[in-house]
Amino acid sequence: MRESAIEKHLCKVVSELKGECLKFVSPGRRGVTDRVVMLPGGFVAFVELKAPGEKPRAEQVRFHQRCFDLGATCLVFDNREAINDWVRRIKR
Repeated sequence: MRESAIEKHLCKVVSELKGECLKFVSPGRRGVTDRVVMLPGGFVAFVELKAPGEKPRAEQVRFHQRCFDLGATCLVFDNREAINDWVRRIKR
């Protein structure tokens, strides 16, 4: 499965939750996440998407850590089931 298929699934799921799944681009800044997800109720997360089994690059890991250090939510998904599990957890 390609990363693009996982990204498409995330966007579909977020849309079904009445949220926004914005493409995140920051010119001149390496390692930023692929998407910013916003859901009703004020939930905001930076989301990195990977093909199954792939891991974030070093500059991506540094950006994820910076998000955590600032109190932001940063998620990494490499398959559709992980996205579905996340949705089940947040819907509780």
